[in-house]
Amino acid sequence: MRLSLLIYILLSGMSLSAQQPLFIPDTLSGPNISLTLKSDSVQFLAGQKTQTNGFNNYKYLGPTLILKKGSTINLSVNNQLTDTTTMHWHGLHVAPYNDGGPHTMILPGATWTPGFVVMNDAATYFYHPHMGMKTAAQVMLGAMGLIIVRDSTEATFNLPRRYGLDDFPIIVQSQELDTLNQIDPRGMVDSVLMVNGTMNPYLDVPAQVVRMRLLNGAQERAFNFGFTGNKSFYVIATDGGLLDSAISTTRIRLGPGERAEILLDLSAMNGQSLYLMSYASEIPIGVQGGPTMPMPPWSPPMNSPLNGIDFNILQLNVGAASVNPVTTVPTTLVPLNPYAASSADSIRTINFTADSAMVMDGPFYFNGNSFDMMRIDYRIPLNNIEIWKLVNETMVAHAFHIHDVQFYILKKNNHGPLSVEKGKKDVVLVEPYDTVYFITKFQDFTDTAIPYMYHCHMLMHEDDGMMGQFLVVPATTSVTKISSSPLVNIYPNPADDIVNIEASNISSTTANISVTDITGKLLLQKEIKAVNKNINTSIDINAFAPGFYILTVKAGVEQKVMKLVKK
Repeated sequence: MRLSLLIYILLSGMSLSAQQPLFIPDTLSGPNISLTLKSDSVQFLAGQKTQTNGFNNYKYLGPTLILKKGSTINLSVNNQLTDTTTMHWHGLHVAPYNDGGPHTMILPGATWTPGFVVMNDAATYFYHPHMGMKTAAQVMLGAMGLIIVRDSTEATFNLPRRYGLDDFPIIVQSQELDTLNQIDPRGMVDSVLMVNGTMNPYLDVPAQVVRMRLLNGAQERAFNFGFTGNKSFYVIATDGGLLDSAISTTRIRLGPGERAEILLDLSAMNGQSLYLMSYASEIPIGVQGGPTMPMPPWSPPMNSPLNGIDFNILQLNVGAASVNPVTTVPTTLVPLNPYAASSADSIRTINFTADSAMVMDGPFYFNGNSFDMMRIDYRIPLNNIEIWKLVNETMVAHAFHIHDVQFYILKKNNHGPLSVEKGKKDVVLVEPYDTVYFITKFQDFTDTAIPYMYHCHMLMHEDDGMMGQFLVVPATTSVTKISSSPLVNIYPNPADDIVNIEASNISSTTANISVTDITGKLLLQKEIKAVNKNINTSIDINAFAPGFYILTVKAGVEQKVMKLVKK
């Protein structure tokens, strides 16, 4: 039997154990940042320790990265797990080979060294592994950390920004632990609440305006954030930056991967306490976290005791104000300039589908397709402005996330976005049988080999194949045939040393074969003459280090890009 009910009682105020002070991760900043991902264990509950993942000296989660817009960052990511991983900078606008998707693998013991100029506006982002079919298993064990980007515009406002004093990171997760205290990364009976990896937490806060950077780090659960007694607060930023004004509200619902920055005025509450809560009783059926749906007998249990009820997440104990406190909330912030729908170069429709209307635990698909590393779903010309139409044909909500860009929501089920949804976003929760339109522009970076991802950020859905990929290509390649022609076969793949290459339907007299690493560095190149529009050759990769490479066969204006794995 799961520990759900007991743990829920412990977390809901009838605790048999003492509350714990909220853990506030340290920060890393500067031009050179090193992260080491490793396995560890934590004594979350009495009995057996829980196996976890953490960065650097942390057993669970990782330090908060503080980046400045316009600065150049050199990162070093060392993988000390026993399995291959990647590292994705969620929400950051970087080139594909720096993005850390499933194509940019870091083998056990290896180090990945991406570097880029920070181009994003001030906001809250985060980092986590993005390994194909293994994201949940690595992330839910603790491989996650916040990224805070600062910029000169945000600095002009009188906002709380003293990290850990009046500006707080709040990573909220729900976990399922089995009878041996081990995390089930796919568990749907997720009754163990954690904030920054702390169970049953409290936070001492000053009697002034404080800032909370909320991240929904759960595997599937949505949180409907609010405070005790429906105390109002102000939303000042969404996934990708500041709003145009501070929005007063008593609720903000975040799906997995979504972020929000809020201001809470505690000036008149010295000596009092209140709770950050989830008002899950207000979440509709079909959104994980709302009322438990009736499940077919063949489906796994989804009956978490947290479903459809209001519960406490974090106790806030208000003390004396700090020196030089922020005591007001700015009325205006940053103008929003979404692209006009009339300026769109194209509209893409993505249907969220399943094997039948009764499926509630997956697998789920995009346009009927499960993820395939070898398939490019879209090739998008550089500087295209596009509207993406997301049509959810399933009984459950999905948190749609796209890499590379921030977008603006145009419509949700024929209505405009809520006030708190009008800012830049990279995740949107699409409810059952709902349709969402967003608009974005694909700019700055192109790559004809390494793709960006789009996927459901409910990690079990992603790992089960609810993911696609796209290339942003130079605009001139829109007239180039980058399809299945020429017809190319490479074998063996993965390979130890010799790779055979066969190609047919070559339209020119010669073909150029090249191999690059994931950063685009050219490692091998050769030209082959075609015989009767065919080529048959081999290349020696014995000297290559084990890992992932890009093989390109180009003949005239045609080319075929393939993935090559060296054992």
